[in-house]
Amino acid sequence: MFFDTIIIGAGPAGLFAAYELANLNKNDVKILLIDKGTRPLKRVCPLLSPKEKCTFCNPCHITYGIGGAGTYSSGIINLRPDIGGELHEIMRSWDKAQELIDYVDQILVKFGAPKDRYFEPNMEKVKEIQRRAAKVGAEFIPIRQRHIGTDKTPIVIENILKYIESKNVQVAELTEALEIEKKGSEFIIKTDKLGEIETKTLLVAPGRAGAKWFLEQAKKLGVDMVPGPLDIGVRVETEAFVMEDLTNAVWDPKVVMYTRKYDDKVRTFCVNPGGFVMKEVYDDGTIGVNGQTFADRKSKNINFAFLTTIKLSDPLEDTIEYGKSIARLMTRLGGEKPIIQRLIDFEKGRRSTWDRINRSTVKPTLRDVTPGDISMGLPYRVVSNIIEGLERLDNLAPGIYSSNTLLYAPEIKYYSMKAVVDSNMETVVDNLFVAGDGVGLSRGINVAAATGILAARGIAIKLGLL
Repeated sequence: MFFDTIIIGAGPAGLFAAYELANLNKNDVKILLIDKGTRPLKRVCPLLSPKEKCTFCNPCHITYGIGGAGTYSSGIINLRPDIGGELHEIMRSWDKAQELIDYVDQILVKFGAPKDRYFEPNMEKVKEIQRRAAKVGAEFIPIRQRHIGTDKTPIVIENILKYIESKNVQVAELTEALEIEKKGSEFIIKTDKLGEIETKTLLVAPGRAGAKWFLEQAKKLGVDMVPGPLDIGVRVETEAFVMEDLTNAVWDPKVVMYTRKYDDKVRTFCVNPGGFVMKEVYDDGTIGVNGQTFADRKSKNINFAFLTTIKLSDPLEDTIEYGKSIARLMTRLGGEKPIIQRLIDFEKGRRSTWDRINRSTVKPTLRDVTPGDISMGLPYRVVSNIIEGLERLDNLAPGIYSSNTLLYAPEIKYYSMKAVVDSNMETVVDNLFVAGDGVGLSRGINVAAATGILAARGIAIKLGLL
């Protein structure tokens, strides 16, 4: 089968690329969007009845599926080009990058993202927190944000999908791209369901779960790559009132600091006021944790990732494999469940037990866990960074560094080695475009979607649509 363009991966990057191409397609070019997972409203755990909510026990529905892993979590959209990537550097203009982020937001609203869940930072409160942050060498970043919600995001994504299908974009769900070959001026993609498919122009947007696969294909095709970072740490859970000063200023507050001991970057990520901690199971058998927030259901707690950035260089550049090795160890230590630990036990280097967990005033929102000692699996440097960082964060949110605070591990954010691209997201391989988290160009929904749009415009030029 031949198509004018094929998009591999229907996460934010691939989906928004398909949307942009669908609107630009005035010459009836043939467009195919494929994804290893299912449509958004079908992403439910097969172990449950169809009416029950997904518990994220099936890896296929966590990391794969139309909408991607990011848009199937809390659906928090950061409306800045420097959060979730460096779009302003890619576009070499802050103003143009901000316009593109706003365009992504407009599309989401057009297809059902709640207008009433748009949050402007409270600048009076932001300035007060920034003063306190400055005293402890931290940065508090004000961000405009939209919160869609775990329960609403699949509906928004389904609406976008139906729209692009109405514009004659062919969608192939549950279809895995196995290998990419280039013969002459065309690409041949070997798939498990469609056999071999061919195209003039190709966009690869595999998401984080497909990062390792993309790296293998990139090496074979001759794509220039540079090493990328790894974020590793824990998910913190405490009572919601502890973080109220921060969340009243910014819905999903971003605090960044550099540790005194190692000068490593430590940051908050994916803050979920009234949210729930969830278990993730990946297709390689490893486990992890994440957080989610619903629009219509709340807990008494708040949770957030607390991550330290690891950068590797020659001779060890494969941060994905380094992170996976930690995930495999943590999975074994937890008996194929995430490990939960009180902060005071983590600090003192002793394992938690259910008896100790039950003494905490913070009641865990995830019970499918194993009480234990997180420091047995995380490198000492990461443990040191987390302890120092949380102690300093307590100056902004008193009560964080408390015996009641709970930690879950592992929380690991994998970022691919970064593909070298031009301003249209085209690689050195002619007519091969890339976008999103899995190719190292973004670290969040907003910038992933934006890079997909840029790639679509680049493809449109090649196809004579622009």
